[in-house]
Parts: sequence; C-alpha cells; structure tokens
Amino acid sequence: MKHKKIMVMGTASGVGKTVLVAGLCRVFYKDRFKIAPFKSQNMALNSYVTKEGDEIGRAQVVQALASGIEPAYYMNPILLKPNGNGQIQVIVNGKSRGNMSGVAYSDYKVELKDEILKAYKNIESNYQIGVIEGAGSPVELNLKENDIANMGVAELLDSPVILVADIDRGGVFASIYGTIQLLEKKERDRVKGIVINKFRGDIERLKSGLDRIEELTGVKVLGVIPYFKLEIEDEDGVTEKTEKVTRKEGVIRVSVIKLKHLSNFTDITPLTFYEDVEINYINSATELGNEDIIVIPGSKNTIEDIKYLKKSGLASEIIKQSRAGKIIIGICGGMQILGDRVLDPEAIEGDIKEISGLALLNLETRLERVKRTTQYTGILKGGTGVLREMRDTEIKGYEIHQGVSYGDELNITDDNRVVAVVKDNIFATYIHGIFENNEFTDYILNLVRKEKGKKEISSSLSYEEQRLRELDRLERIIRESLDIKRIYEIVGVDR
Repeated sequence: MKHKKIMVMGTASGVGKTVLVAGLCRVFYKDRFKIAPFKSQNMALNSYVTKEGDEIGRAQVVQALASGIEPAYYMNPILLKPNGNGQIQVIVNGKSRGNMSGVAYSDYKVELKDEILKAYKNIESNYQIGVIEGAGSPVELNLKENDIANMGVAELLDSPVILVADIDRGGVFASIYGTIQLLEKKERDRVKGIVINKFRGDIERLKSGLDRIEELTGVKVLGVIPYFKLEIEDEDGVTEKTEKVTRKEGVIRVSVIKLKHLSNFTDITPLTFYEDVEINYINSATELGNEDIIVIPGSKNTIEDIKYLKKSGLASEIIKQSRAGKIIIGICGGMQILGDRVLDPEAIEGDIKEISGLALLNLETRLERVKRTTQYTGILKGGTGVLREMRDTEIKGYEIHQGVSYGDELNITDDNRVVAVVKDNIFATYIHGIFENNEFTDYILNLVRKEKGKKEISSSLSYEEQRLRELDRLERIIRESLDIKRIYEIVGVDR
C-alpha cells in the first residue's frame, strides 16, 4: 500500500488535537494498519527520552503507544521548551541546539524545513499511514510567514486536513467559520472535514448548527465527540488537570506544587488511576496543610521557581510541613529545589549565578551546558528514611536535566552519581516516570494507608496496561462519534 496521510488542525490551542490524533492512531492500528504519529514542531514542557536518548514531546509518546510502536525522534523533529526568561530551548531531532530568543528562532526555523522533510521520510518509508498534528491555530496571522507547524506542513507533505473545534469553551461555530475564512483558497481546499469536540448535552439540539456550518463552509462535519475525561498524559500546561480543584475525594491527599515553570507534570498521571487518591495542584501557601504527600515536580527554570516559592511563602510552608512529618517527594527540578543551593556559573537559566534552596537536603546542584537525556533502569535501595520498609526494587524511567547534584545525603540507587536520595520523610530523584513503577508507588501510598488504618492495596495492572485501557476507551468513543468511513476516504484508503 502506498503511504497515506491525514493532518489534524485546531481552531485554537487545547481544543483536542492531541487526543484526536491518538484516537485516530488507535483506530487505524486496531484496523491493522501500520501507523505513526507526527508533529513537526511542538512547544511543550512535557517531554520524554526515547531508547536512543532523544528528547521528544510526551504527547507523541502516547500517540506512538496508541499506534503500537516505539517512540522515535522523527515523530517530533522540533521541540521547543520555553525557559521563562525570554529564551526558548530548541531541540532538533532529539538533541538540544541551545537557547534562542523568540525573534532569533523565528529566523532560524526557516532552516528547519529540510529537517521536517527528512524526519517524515522515516514515517513515509516505514508506515502505511501518517497521522499529523498541527500546533495552536493555523490562522495566527502574525505567525503564518514561514509556518512549519500547520498549513505550511500540510503543503510541505501534501496532506488533507481535518479541523477540530472545542464547543465547551463557547463560540464553536464562529471559531470554525472564522478559521476557514482566514485561510487562503489553496489552504481551504485542503480542509476535508470538521470535528466538534467536548460536547455536553443532546446532540439533536446541535443539528441545525451543524447543517448551517456545512452550508457556510462547504466542509462536511465528520461528527461530534462528547465531553469525557481521559487519564493519559497531556501535551502541555493547557489542561484542566492543573487547575485548582479537587479531582477525587479519597483517603490519600496529594498536593502538587504548581511551579511557575512546571515541567513534566505528566509524572503525576499514574496517581490518577488510584481510586482513593485525591490530587490538588497548589498555588499558595494557604492551600497546604491537610495533605499526606507533597510533590515538588520538575522545573524548566529551577532558579526562578526557587525565587517564586520563597516570595509566595510556599517555601516556608513546605519546610514547615516537612518538619511536621509529611512525605515530601521531589522530582528532577524538585530535587534541586529541596537542596542547599543551585549554582549557574554559565548563566544557563539567567543572570543569577547562585541561589539557596529549601535546604531540606544536603545537596548542591551545578547547572551545566551538557544536557543529560537517557532512559534509566536501576535498583532503588530501601531500608532507610521514608523507604525504611521497602526492599531493594528495580525502577525504570528517564532523565532530562542540565544539573549535576552532589552531597552527603544517602544516595539510594546503584549508581555512582546522585540519582535518588532519601532523608527521613523526604525522597528525591532525577528519574521522571518514578510513579509509573507500581512497586514504588504502591509502597508510598500504602505507608499512608497504614497510618490511616486503611487496607493496603497492590496494583493489579501496570501503568502501561492502564494507559492502553484508556486508549482503547478513546478508540471506542472515536468510532461511536465520528464518520470513520468518511475519514478513511479522506485519507485515501478504501475500506
């Protein structure tokens, strides 16, 4: 079969492009096609490291899982990670090319079209269908020149387009009509279908609007996807999951500090599968105090986030709760924050050369230009501190950091360098994906259950099995909601 492709664009950020691409990948995969996802340019702080040590957007990892394949750099050749200081870290083909200003990158990205084409050639050569994801909106008029994320990619790869819009945020028909009208004629001709996402209510009440938007645009509505919650990793911070709301009422309360430069908050996702766990993202010191576990997640700018924690009063409250015996878990930047100080002699994160941390761990971190991106497998040694009752356990995950930490806290892995440390009620690690390790996560949660007099629980499914269940649920929703036969016609496959 000759290679085919389809591209999903949205009327705005956060309308559901990523999830729709994952759903279509799952549909095509279940229909026995060889599928691969592709996003030419992704701006996100949720990233992942492949087996080859390449860094890509976390969303493409989920889409690859939906496709039944191993994630690879060519599925996301350009990843942009904002540093929060007017600079963007530019990652091309899985490797960092350093920091640039937005203006500098705007000039530089013209050179990246060849990289996009080369990356897609891997998909074209090895897979029957490529499912391509756009970024933001295709009609950001100030960004259309030299576009390498939306219609510029559709033209470069000669792909038909589906446009998805979010009805939950209001003004869905205006956003669809406005988007299509702002496209140039040759771009409008590529749009072959419309999908309305996140609908709540009786679809019959929407029918007249669907008919009218088809008349106005000349583009067929492929279906309406109902509002539902899916427990898979998000692409970036545009998500309900980090809002200041209680997600579940349960016996175990987890407070996640919502850093200003929060990175890889997908590390928290595995906890959502535990029915007795309640997760809240915390913005102020007054919200802390009634939880069992405090998690300080990753940060794209550790120094700025230390400043934020101190200024907001969160630092003092975290220290107070730690001294009261709360379990404190720091992941990557969170581990650096918990230490004595962070040094930045080469101005990687900004002008501040040194800053003191929360001093809950005797660690010092030095930021370095060489970025460590690697998958990790090792032994987590129990028997001390918060891990006192845990036996030695194999853990897997991945590292993404430019800091190297030193100190006299107990390093509890089988490595010669500091990867994970423990002190009393504090556990900190550079390993992203730590909660994906069932044995570790079950142990931590059971500590709280025992303290509360509750029954201990052991996970019956691995995190990957849980994700596959969610992706299968997504596939069923997509099949029930959309005209799959028409989508195959758009792709160019006879079904």
